[in-house]
Amino acid sequence: MSEGTAKSPEELAAELEKLKAENASLKKARNAGVSFKVSEKGAVSVYGLGRFPVTLYKEQWERLLASGDQIKSFMADNADKLKIKE
Repeated sequence: MSEGTAKSPEELAAELEKLKAENASLKKARNAGVSFKVSEKGAVSVYGLGRFPVTLYKEQWERLLASGDQIKSFMADNADKLKIKE
């Protein structure tokens, strides 16, 4: 059916169920954990940490990962100031 054409109650119910299933699938995928993609510009995007992806270029990820112990130490030193988002 084209846009603007009235739909029967059965068609509306079927469409509603389809959208509910799609929504549940998206929520499940969002809560599945962390995923990675290569962006159009060749950077690494990490999905699943928040509402938006974290995107850095290869050399930025390498610098960040090399600082892992420093980051953990900083977080431990500032644990009383840090919040946990649930």
